[in-house]
Amino acid sequence: MATLLANRTDIRALARSDEPASSANQSLPLFPPVPCHRDTERPAPPPPEAGADRVGIARLAASSPLADSKRGAEYFLLPARSILNRCESERVPFTWTINPYRGCEFGCKYCYARYTHEYMELDGGEFERKIFVKQDAGPMAARELRASAVRGEHIAIGTATDPYQPAERDFGATRAILGEMAELEGLTISITTKSDQVLRDLDILKRINERSKLSVSLSVTTPRRGLARLLEPRAPRPDLRIGAVRALREAGIASGILVMPVLPGLTDRIADLESLARAARDAGACWFAANVLFLMPASREQFFPFLAEKFPRLVQSYHEWYTRSGYAPESYRAEIAERFAHLRRKYGLEARLEAPERRSTRAEEQLTLAL
Repeated sequence: MATLLANRTDIRALARSDEPASSANQSLPLFPPVPCHRDTERPAPPPPEAGADRVGIARLAASSPLADSKRGAEYFLLPARSILNRCESERVPFTWTINPYRGCEFGCKYCYARYTHEYMELDGGEFERKIFVKQDAGPMAARELRASAVRGEHIAIGTATDPYQPAERDFGATRAILGEMAELEGLTISITTKSDQVLRDLDILKRINERSKLSVSLSVTTPRRGLARLLEPRAPRPDLRIGAVRALREAGIASGILVMPVLPGLTDRIADLESLARAARDAGACWFAANVLFLMPASREQFFPFLAEKFPRLVQSYHEWYTRSGYAPESYRAEIAERFAHLRRKYGLEARLEAPERRSTRAEEQLTLAL
């Protein structure tokens, strides 16, 4: 069977079928619009079972003590060996990553990072219900950040799990790490979050910004509150995230908006993207960027049933696009890239977050880092 929506002609024909003939000047979706629905909470599963036969991060997770249980999630103290992880991929503009937590309470239905729970021999569906807090995050950061291999290289915070998820209010792992960064000079740091809770650390961020290169990106996938609540059940409202960008810019901190991911048929309406671009401009955002949804197998296992329940008319299209590959068709990705390029030009958002140079370091200078 031919792919239903791979052809741009088919896409626009479907779009026109849902719009009145007089709507030529209205924004059209790439997929037909769909209604918003409320999600339902699920109870937290039992804690991890200890297993002597497990190794590595799975063994550490199995032995992690339960620290708290609230909001339908359980929190475990993970005896991590390191807070910094070296990223070897040349496809990303950073050399080091920091994720103070494993698992994320926001519970975004599409989250690509669900596969990371499988390293701990946990199901990806437990990603938002079993949260692991890395113990001694501050002391580990103090030790590792002083390594010569780190200075001048890009450190990205929040690449897999949100550093300002609700657990941060209780455990403060992110703030502890930032506190150590504020004591140093010459670092290059980026933070990515879906939460306006980042403003609680504005005092530390200002200190970091005075001595190092700092940028903060707020992820906003849709301006529609109902749809955002459905897709990202526990993340702050879109307007609060945009407001955080405005507050950061007023504090002199480089900040922008990432529309990541763009979900075909759900968050790709032209009117919605235009609304986000205007909001980014009005907030003084330094950049406005996007990536189309990427679905790894662990994410598909959660996202496809969600679609079947909430947006059944999109199920066939998503299966045809994503069952054999984690990427949407190139034609669709090109269409989205074209749209965002146009929006950046239209709203004066063509500035980019400067990608720091990736320094090569000698083997003996590199930190030995564990998952």
